[in-house]
Amino acid sequence: MTAEELAEADRTATQEYGVDVLLLMENAGAAVARLAREMLGGGVAGKRIACLVGKGNNGGDGLVAARHLHNWSAEVGVVLPGPPGDLGEIPSKQLGIVKKIGIEVAENAAKMPEAELCIDALLGYGSSGNPREPMASLIRSANDSKVPILAVDLPSGLDATRGEPGDPCITAQATITFGFAKAGFLNPRAKSFLGELYLADVSIPADVYRKYGQTASYFERNNIVKLW
Repeated sequence: MTAEELAEADRTATQEYGVDVLLLMENAGAAVARLAREMLGGGVAGKRIACLVGKGNNGGDGLVAARHLHNWSAEVGVVLPGPPGDLGEIPSKQLGIVKKIGIEVAENAAKMPEAELCIDALLGYGSSGNPREPMASLIRSANDSKVPILAVDLPSGLDATRGEPGDPCITAQATITFGFAKAGFLNPRAKSFLGELYLADVSIPADVYRKYGQTASYFERNNIVKLW
């Protein structure tokens, strides 16, 4: 689905069916945390995880993941490329929780800290064009670190509709996307940035899937499905 279609599907789920954004965010972040745990061999206790968080709801997904991983005894650090005041209302609430439970938050950061896994929750499907500073420097730092990267919904810098990578663009080992796969993922140029691709169920109503000629039965056996 294109970015425009994805936005309409989100609007339908939240406004017409009353599925709260916080519910979708909680389900998305929990799925990210579960896949991160798998990427680290099935356990995260004592593992260092850097969570790169942008100002939108994609960043909120990353903050939920950070909370779950912290609860599971990982050493999680949240990295903000700008001041916390830049975050939207809902991600700001998630950031407040993260701070209260004792997760370290680095503000105005342009460099990724040492870690064993990086979670990229900087930019969502609504972004387009080349990432701007200071986010661009943080993306380059994450790529240069050679640490495995798990991208949240799509790699930051990748166009959801066209699948064209911006400059810079996260090169992920794995990407976990939510509800619907993005049209741009079919662009052959996108695959080297996506890595392994997973689709997660975040409780979008089945009627919304049917509206776009799709089905929620993808998740009959597992709420996270590997696409490639």
